[in-house]
Amino acid sequence: MRSVVFAYHDIGYVCLQELLRSGATVVAVITHENDPHEEIWFRSVRELAEARGLPVFAPDSVNTPDWIARIAALQPDFLFSFYYRKILCKEILGMAKRSALNLHGSLLPKYRGRCPVNWVLIHDERETGVTLHYMEEKPDRGDIVAQRAVPISDDDTALTLFRKMTEAAALLMRESYPLLLSGHALRLPQAQAQASYYGGRKPEDGRIDWSQPARAIFNLVRAVTHPYPGAFTSWQGRRLYVWEARPAPATQPATAAVGAVIATTPELLVQTRSEPLRLLRVQIEGEPEVLGTEWARRYGIEEGGLLT
Repeated sequence: MRSVVFAYHDIGYVCLQELLRSGATVVAVITHENDPHEEIWFRSVRELAEARGLPVFAPDSVNTPDWIARIAALQPDFLFSFYYRKILCKEILGMAKRSALNLHGSLLPKYRGRCPVNWVLIHDERETGVTLHYMEEKPDRGDIVAQRAVPISDDDTALTLFRKMTEAAALLMRESYPLLLSGHALRLPQAQAQASYYGGRKPEDGRIDWSQPARAIFNLVRAVTHPYPGAFTSWQGRRLYVWEARPAPATQPATAAVGAVIATTPELLVQTRSEPLRLLRVQIEGEPEVLGTEWARRYGIEEGGLLT
């Protein structure tokens, strides 16, 4: 069985790796060039493909007449999309003699669309997972082959959660590929009434709204902390990044304005709509990341100072 694999990022890496371990005949790998403006913290699909002697390409778009013809000439039985960032056109999807499948980073039909690992943290979910499903023209809507759930703890950030999901994706492909080969894979329709969709995120979406409850701000911080662009607020016209934070128990009814510093020692505490938030690690733009208390000491931050 001939497979064409569209893949990128860590999940793309491990899923391609599992196909090769399973003896799949991969006739081409199509990936992306790294974005020079993006922090590249994940493994390279290109390097894996080249190390295995596979033809590897990174076109700006595969939905062109030239690339549609090139993929058709490969006569694929399977098309696999593993964290590939472009939608494949109807003509390409129709080339798979057996199936065209996608690995999505959520428990579909919830969290269709972009950045699911970030969105589940922002929305305080306790579980997410990965889904292998048949591709249709509209993304993330096709019948489900298999899923693996991943628990979310309060200690998880987007990075630790993504690593859990990467492990789950490898196991899912290890289990699913033999079933696809034998024709015994499941095909379960998605419950469309339960579907939710979320779009991509921009660095500006990391701005902190201090009128939100402490837990909501905590969830934003851990959803976009390293290696993502970070949650931020403003201090005297300068951007202050908050890389780590935790809600703090409220010891008395709040009287300070939201965004006001209410303590600088032994912890840096800022008032939210609910209980205070501990700012554990911060970074004023242009300077190194430090403990919140260290930043407060260096800048002479006093109680009542306002973050906006």
